[in-house]
Amino acid sequence: MNEEGALDLTQAGDGGVYFVDAADFPALTDAAEEGRLYVCRADLAGCRDKSELLRRLAIALKLPAGFGQNWDALVDSLRDLGWLHGIGHALLLDHANDLREAAAKDFDTLLGILHESAHFAIGQNRPFFAFLSLPEHPIAFPSPSQH
Repeated sequence: MNEEGALDLTQAGDGGVYFVDAADFPALTDAAEEGRLYVCRADLAGCRDKSELLRRLAIALKLPAGFGQNWDALVDSLRDLGWLHGIGHALLLDHANDLREAAAKDFDTLLGILHESAHFAIGQNRPFFAFLSLPEHPIAFPSPSQH
């Protein structure tokens, strides 16, 4: 947060993977857009496996038609999101629990890829945030009305 109490997503060193409540998405979207981050949102409701996850992420991230539909291709794509304009990127993944419950191994692999991507972006001094909505969330963000 900045000195006014607003959420600041422009600090590359704060990038990472965060579990949040879906109700936090509007404030996160506002903060990302205010910080000139490109916002990618994917709804994972009913997502049950890797192939469906990769399909939905490819759409949300506007990946090129030749996207390889595998984990390595996702890693490569998340390292270079240059076609998405902005000083950084915020991924909002709604209903992430559906994937976690249906395919725990795929969920864990996704988390590892997102963590690695955030670490890579930090090394480039580029903000990269992945917010996954889950029923239980360890952090809460202030709503815009709490300034």
